[in-house]
Amino acid sequence: MFDDLRKDSDASAFFQEEEPVEPLLDVKPKKRSSGGLKINDNNFLGMTAFQRFVISIMLMMVVCILGAMFLLVTEKILPF
Repeated sequence: MFDDLRKDSDASAFFQEEEPVEPLLDVKPKKRSSGGLKINDNNFLGMTAFQRFVISIMLMMVVCILGAMFLLVTEKILPF
């Protein structure tokens, strides 16, 4: 059963070889200024102000939940 494994693997491929795909869009890289990265005041990490607000609220909720769980585990507070 396992005698001809090498012959079988060399004989045929498991998938068909495809031709290289040409890029759909010819996008040229944008030239940067000599100062390095362009900083836009309206977007930080590509997010709008409302998106940053939602992320910060979610982070605050996670920290509060983890803190409460830690206090319960260490028995500093009791639920009842």
